[in-house]
Amino acid sequence: MRICVLDDDLEHNDFVTQTLTAAGHTCHIFTDARVFIYELRRQTFDLLMLDWNMPSMSGDLVLQWIREKLKSNLAVLFVTNRSFEADMVAMLNAGADDYIVKPVSRCILLARVETILRRVYPLVSAEAHQTFGVYDFDCATQHVSVAGIPVSLTHKEFELALLLFRNLARPLSRTHIRETVWRRDVELPSRTMDTHISHIRSKLQLRPQNGYRIVPIYGYGYRFERVSEERS
Repeated sequence: MRICVLDDDLEHNDFVTQTLTAAGHTCHIFTDARVFIYELRRQTFDLLMLDWNMPSMSGDLVLQWIREKLKSNLAVLFVTNRSFEADMVAMLNAGADDYIVKPVSRCILLARVETILRRVYPLVSAEAHQTFGVYDFDCATQHVSVAGIPVSLTHKEFELALLLFRNLARPLSRTHIRETVWRRDVELPSRTMDTHISHIRSKLQLRPQNGYRIVPIYGYGYRFERVSEERS
C-alpha cells in the first residue's frame, strides 16, 4: 500500500518509514502541509498519516480539506503528541479513522495501520481467489478466467488487472500504478504502462458492452469503472 505521511519530526519520520517499508508498504514523507496537499491533488494514496502541529497548516485543517476535496473513504490516521481526549474526539468526529498519541511502538503503529487498511480496503487481502462478476483471479497461481474460460496474462498484466478491479471507480495516478505493479522501477517508460493497459483491455474484453471500461485521465492516470446496461 502507498502511505503518505505529513510530519515535521524527522526522527519520527525515519521510524515510520523503516516500520512501514519493512512491512511491505511504500512510504512518502512530507514535512510541509501545503506541499502535501499539492501532491494529494496529483497522486493517489491508500492511507494518510497526519501530525496535528504543523507550521504552515495545522493537521485539523488538512483533515478538513481532505474530507471536503477528496474521496470520503480515503483512510486517515492521526499520529500526534496531542493527548487530550477532546482533541482525539474532535478529529475522529471530523473524519479521522484512528488517532494515536506519540510516542508509539513499532508493533502498535503497524497493527493500527493494518487494521485501518483491512477495514477500508476489504478486497485487498491474501485470499487465494478473488472474484468480480465473471472475472476470477487466482492469486496463488496468477491465473485469471472470464466466465470460466482461462485467459493468458503476463505477471505484470495480472497484477495491473487485479489492481484495477480492487480499485473499481477510484482514480489511480500513474505513480500509484507504477509503484504498485512495477515496484521501484522508476525508469519505467511511459508507454510501457499504456501498452499493458491496452493488453488487459483486449485480453479481458474490458469494453462498455461487457460492463466495464478503463478510462484514461489526462495528465493523471486511469480509472476503472463499471458501465450500466443503459449506458453500454
